[in-house]
Amino acid sequence: MEIASVETFTDEFVCFLRVRTVDGEEGWGQVAPYNADITAQVVHRQVAPYALGQSADNIDYLVDIIPEREHKFPGAYLRRAIGGLDTALWDLRGKREGKAVCELIGGTPGPLRAYGSSMKRDITPQREAERLKDLRDRFGLDAFKFRIGAECGRDIDEWPGRTEEIVPTMRREMGDDVALLVDANSGFSPARAIEVGHLLQANGISHYEEPCPYWEYEQTKQVTEALEIDVTGGEQDCSLVDWRRMINGHVVDIVQPDVCYLGGLTRTLRVARMAEKAGLPVTPHSANLSMVTLFTMHLLRAIPNAGKYLELSIEGADYYPWQQDLFVETPYDIQDGKVMVSDRPGWGVTVNPDWLARSVYCISALER
Repeated sequence: MEIASVETFTDEFVCFLRVRTVDGEEGWGQVAPYNADITAQVVHRQVAPYALGQSADNIDYLVDIIPEREHKFPGAYLRRAIGGLDTALWDLRGKREGKAVCELIGGTPGPLRAYGSSMKRDITPQREAERLKDLRDRFGLDAFKFRIGAECGRDIDEWPGRTEEIVPTMRREMGDDVALLVDANSGFSPARAIEVGHLLQANGISHYEEPCPYWEYEQTKQVTEALEIDVTGGEQDCSLVDWRRMINGHVVDIVQPDVCYLGGLTRTLRVARMAEKAGLPVTPHSANLSMVTLFTMHLLRAIPNAGKYLELSIEGADYYPWQQDLFVETPYDIQDGKVMVSDRPGWGVTVNPDWLARSVYCISALER
């Protein structure tokens, strides 16, 4: 079952990838969002040449051999491109075997608790609380994440005093029965991160994400060791060597790989196994409603050290206009605070033909 072609369908933000075999089977995947049109070029220049003619069953081999063949390019774009191939091959395998991807990796379809994930900082604490309470009441969500500090803010808040205001406001307005998480997006030095961490602990916040520049592991470890709250991170990391450093060094209490940033499901499963051996839970990053959240849903229904909940973005067309109308199905419906992993084969979704018709198309094909 040789791979006959690798096709990309792209706009600036999203790139879907289709793999076809010589006997006509096909699977769909996706590279990481943002600058996806650049990643599509990497797919055809640095990924497809090694995949064409190879067995579609040998996913582990492909995700290992491509970084070796392209060893001069150890960074994010190559991993994002490999992730598109990897996820398409898992979809193909699921369709061939008539199983959902979660079943292929040892899990079962079914419900997942979700937390509503806010992406906004340019919003007042009171307005943020109002919109999260509305979602709580309408969809039964019992966990939410909001933003503190400023993205890579060097201890400068989004505006003066916002962090000190939003933390107690959210606890007061949401009540004690709602789990609250925060994301600092690499905003603080260790000293400031620890100071903020004590404020979070005093208000019953349970999850403190990326308090320091994510690439400065030693800084994050200082925060982890100084606080009782769970310090979390890892969404940006795409090197398995760095993941070993992070996990073995207990840099964080909860690991947060992003399936698309890391390079696909196969590599994410390896990180999950590393974390399991270290006794760490996995609460992946999945901060938009492209296929990354779907990949994460299947992962969480299968791994033994799955975290408490799925990250589910609450942002709509005003924030993410590019994530609208991507699929024929609606894979992220929320009922009683949960989403459902379908038992349909593969990833269980169909990319919207109208979206595909508007995309930029490219193919790499096996020459005979």
